[in-house]
Amino acid sequence: MCGIVACRTDGSPTGYLCDALQALEYRGYDSVGIAVQTRDGGALRLRGTHRVAELVERIADLPQSDLTGVGIGHTRWATHGGVSERNAHPHSDCSGSIHVVHNGIIENCEELRSELLARGHEFSSDVDSEVIAHLMEEEVGAGVDLADALSHTIDRCEGSGAMVIMDSDSGRVVGACRRAPLVGATSSNGSFLASDISGFGSLVASFQVLRDGDVVELAVPLRWTGRNPDQPPVVPHEWTSSDMGLHGYPDHMAKEIDEQPELAGRILDRLVGAAGSGALWRGLELPAFERVAIVGCGTSLNAGGIVAAAFRRFGLMPAETVIASEAADTVLGPRTLVIAMSQSGETADVLHALDGDNFAGSTVLAITNNPNSSLARRANAIVECSAGQEIGVAATKTFVAQVLTGVAVAISALSEQGRVDRANTRSILGDLLRMPDLLAQSLTVAKDVVPPLASQLAASQGVIFLGRSAGVVYAAEGALKLKELTYRWAQHYPAGELKHGPLALVEEGTPVVVVDSGGARIAGNIAEVAARGARLITIGGPGSTIPALGRSLMAPLDNGFQPCGPLESVIPMQVLARELALVLGRDVDKPRNLAKSVTVE
Repeated sequence: MCGIVACRTDGSPTGYLCDALQALEYRGYDSVGIAVQTRDGGALRLRGTHRVAELVERIADLPQSDLTGVGIGHTRWATHGGVSERNAHPHSDCSGSIHVVHNGIIENCEELRSELLARGHEFSSDVDSEVIAHLMEEEVGAGVDLADALSHTIDRCEGSGAMVIMDSDSGRVVGACRRAPLVGATSSNGSFLASDISGFGSLVASFQVLRDGDVVELAVPLRWTGRNPDQPPVVPHEWTSSDMGLHGYPDHMAKEIDEQPELAGRILDRLVGAAGSGALWRGLELPAFERVAIVGCGTSLNAGGIVAAAFRRFGLMPAETVIASEAADTVLGPRTLVIAMSQSGETADVLHALDGDNFAGSTVLAITNNPNSSLARRANAIVECSAGQEIGVAATKTFVAQVLTGVAVAISALSEQGRVDRANTRSILGDLLRMPDLLAQSLTVAKDVVPPLASQLAASQGVIFLGRSAGVVYAAEGALKLKELTYRWAQHYPAGELKHGPLALVEEGTPVVVVDSGGARIAGNIAEVAARGARLITIGGPGSTIPALGRSLMAPLDNGFQPCGPLESVIPMQVLARELALVLGRDVDKPRNLAKSVTVE
């Protein structure tokens, strides 16, 4: 969600801050701002409800010689207070010398604000983050060192979050976090803080991840204080800009959809051999288990549904999915393996669920695209998805990466525990290796067939998605993508539930997308909606509206890929959501009100 950057450099602070903020745009935001120390001990603060590119244009007219190399920046995703310039970060104290950028929610904000108002503080925004500036103002005014003042302040703020403070009088910058991401780094270019490592670009060769209780000051090297006696470990940073560029594509989503066949091949090359030998599961060094609970949100929850189905289908093992935000009501059985799925590894609802009393003592396996995340540190073991950087806010290739990674783990674990014999394991994994080809053929079909369909749906106010068995979860993911990108109503249903209520929604011209993985029952459901005049779009084998399932340069697979359901069906639905969004004039890389890394509950 919100992106934080900070620097102490001999070069241009505005250049670094803007580059770093642009690298963090993928997280989603609705306003942006920076504060830079001036040579007279003041601060230049620029904020607005626009993109970083507009901020760059405003900065171009500023005299850089008036600025020092110290500054902080922020992209905001609104929680408290509306989207306006006054609510954009950085926020300042009454004196204008303490400046704060913050990612998170202060749960006792109103109590703190009332206390501060009673002591004469004046607020200039509606956001919870501003209380940090005024609390720091009181601490520093009482003679407390800036780093110690931040420790005291974060103790007073209930909830989770990361915060960075700049004192423009002294030019000092300090940062801290609690159950939220913040990383620090130094190099010959200076010292830096950011919400994630993409904010550093190619400027650093290594970084350190702040832990709860750490306070760090920007210096060369970083100066560590706080409650932890030792510094966090140094992690190598190998930067590549290849994922960040468009490389001729009109948007990142188009590029990331196209990357999925190659990505699938890369993941399977890495995992299938280890899964077949059992080394994948043994290497995690986790205890045996008798049931599985997969925790996630949004697209990760849908991916988790497919992984849970693999445990049930191949190992007859009880496996359920748990909506992370509702996990407080979950009752886990004995010897349950908890698989936590989060693309960013910073999803607040997932982390909060794992901290609940009902999950205490559980074995947790993280499946994430970020091996240096809060989730990775919280889990007993981690399997990385290796999807690379995904810039588009709506997940595409990370969904495929999570499914393939999770299914490979499931097969390896079931084989090692004797629930799937070796011959069956080899057969399942052999089918899995066909996935890159099936995805590539599905992509070819989707690019040819889907764009005209999207134009025909432009006047529709909503779309129903249907599936049966494994197809239900893919229908859910297709509906989610359409909602995210087009802002149109979309809902998925198990096709067998039509006659139990949803069929009332179908009338002449109602768009209905069906993941048709074959069978008489799904054919009967298709007939039901067709009889009522639905605008049918079937994703299936030959003769379907989008004949994308089971197409292969090798022998075709009837009704698509089965070890984890018709995975190749997701590509036509991604393409449909993107194409319809473009017809409607939407920004497919940055849908409104959405964030890539959801770090608040």
